[in-house]
This record gives sequence, C-alpha cells and structure tokens, in this order.
Amino acid sequence: MAKIKLTKNELKSQKDALKMYERYLPTLALKKQQLQTEIRAIEARAREVRAQRVALEKEFQAWLSVFGERGVFTPDMVQVRNIRKGTGNIAGVAIPVYEGAEFLRGDYDLYETPLWIDMAADRMEKTLSLDLEAGVLDEQVRLLSDELRTTTQRVNLFEKVKIPETRANIKKISVYLGDEQVAAVVRSKISKKKLEAAP
Repeated sequence: MAKIKLTKNELKSQKDALKMYERYLPTLALKKQQLQTEIRAIEARAREVRAQRVALEKEFQAWLSVFGERGVFTPDMVQVRNIRKGTGNIAGVAIPVYEGAEFLRGDYDLYETPLWIDMAADRMEKTLSLDLEAGVLDEQVRLLSDELRTTTQRVNLFEKVKIPETRANIKKISVYLGDEQVAAVVRSKISKKKLEAAP
C-alpha cells in the first residue's frame, strides 16, 4: 500500500479515483464476458470445421479406394497460391477473418491420368480450405485469449486491489481529518477557557 497524504485534497483525489474504478469495472467485466462467449463460439466453429475435414477425408479415402489407383494423385497436384483474409473486430480486438483461398493446380497429362483426378483435386482444395479456415480460427482464439487474460487481470486488479485499497485510504483519511477536527475543537475550547479564566 503506497503512503498517502492525510489531507482534504488527497481525500478528494481518492474519492475521484474510487468513482473512476467503480465506473470502469462494469465495462471491463462486460468485455470479459463477451470475450469468453466469443472464444467458446469460435472454438465450437473450429471443432465443426475440423469435423467436416475429417469427414471429407474419410469420404475421399473411401472414394479413392474404389478406383484402386493409389499413387496417381499426389498432394503437390494442388497448392495454395493465396490466402484471403479480412479483419474483424471483437470487443476491441482486431482479428483475422478467413475469406477463402486461391489454389494452383499442378500440371498433369490429361491423356495419361485417370478422369477422377479433377474431382480429387476439387476435394483436396476443399480439404486445404478447411485446414486454412481452422488455422485462422485458432489464431482468433489465441488473440482473444490474450485479450481475455489482460482484461481478467484488470478486472481482478480493480476488484481485489484498487477499489479496496482506495476505500481503505478514504476511511483512513476521513478518520484522521475527523480526529484533527475534534482535536481542533478541544484546543479551541481549552483556549477559550484559559482566556475566560485569565484576569
């Protein structure tokens, strides 16, 4: 606890500080709640995207095994050329927003490769797109979690340190000033009695 001056000016500044803390605390608590809600929603969306990717991959493997031509389709046949991201804002935090991706198809001989290669490339693009979206959602969670940690620290600082400390300071200054006022009254009465008793 910092040393404080036991004056009326200090009492006023402590009361002003208390008003400010009590005014900002509900806003911070609301921000904390909003961040928690958004993080849960984004985590649910990321789980959903990953489940879609797993389902797509299972479907793709089953579909590929029907043709029995393993090794014809290689992962380098589809590559990510550009990832399009926008920016969003949640509770004052700038976050990336996945807007899609552009893919580059590898060269392959149309006469020597099976007909299903184009469909496989489409499926691979969808799979990669889901991976990229999940990555962006993870980044959103990371950024929002960092902000949530900071906001939680501020809420705790206000609730558990600043507000109780300021209230204690106000009480201490008020008691001191009250004692000083009583002492001044007592001194004035003693002085008055001495003046009256003097010949």
